[in-house]
Amino acid sequence: MELAGKVVVVTGASMGIGEAIAKIFAEHGANLVLLSRDAGRIEAARGRIGYTERTLALSCDVSHREEIDRVISLTLHHFDRIDVWVNNAGHGLRSSVAQMDMAACRTMFETNFFGAVSAMQAVIPVMKQQGSGTIINISSVAGHIPLPFGAAYSAGKFALNAIGKAAGVELSSSGIHVMTVCPGYVRTDFAANAVKGQEAREIRPASQRGISAQRVARAVLQGYAKRKKEVIVPWGMHPAIKLYQLFPRVVEWAMIKRSQRAE
Repeated sequence: MELAGKVVVVTGASMGIGEAIAKIFAEHGANLVLLSRDAGRIEAARGRIGYTERTLALSCDVSHREEIDRVISLTLHHFDRIDVWVNNAGHGLRSSVAQMDMAACRTMFETNFFGAVSAMQAVIPVMKQQGSGTIINISSVAGHIPLPFGAAYSAGKFALNAIGKAAGVELSSSGIHVMTVCPGYVRTDFAANAVKGQEAREIRPASQRGISAQRVARAVLQGYAKRKKEVIVPWGMHPAIKLYQLFPRVVEWAMIKRSQRAE
């Protein structure tokens, strides 16, 4: 796998999974464009990642298409091309369906789903003109197994899974590859930063600590190198997803028990 000189853009790169993905691509020789809504935080992440001679930090709110177009223009001006675009920007919403604030739900979808789709629509013409490129959508296992008290977040990830896989088929003859990445529980500040509604129960078992953002980043890099269509990490999530597909009531029963204990 040759990454030296490749141009990689990562949204939501100021912390957690996004920062870890940016760092591992930079370590393998790529030029990086780091995006975040907060200019100060993304510049701080750029300092932590290092390789400042071939990294660029820009503010960008992906819920606004004009901001995506602006950073694409700046990237092309600075690096001449875009080889990889990573849609990672997003946040959580912990609430029951019954009590969920619809304004908060729409705001989350504008970033988590519509922001990713807008970025795909903006970067696909660039990659088509180049004749190559890879789009990586950071989704979640919650896009395969609906998450109680996180239903809106799951719905957005289900939608992202579907649109990424469909786009991969549509773009198969254009030289553009689309990969969907579905991590399980990850040890980041994601849960702490999630918007919390009136019913924000935690159904994750206390014993399940989750994997590191660095492990997710390694899986992303390996999936990119192997041109995988989907990456599920850790491996143990594969049987969980298959169990839900074949015996959903078994998984739902376990979730009911956990949510009752969380009351």
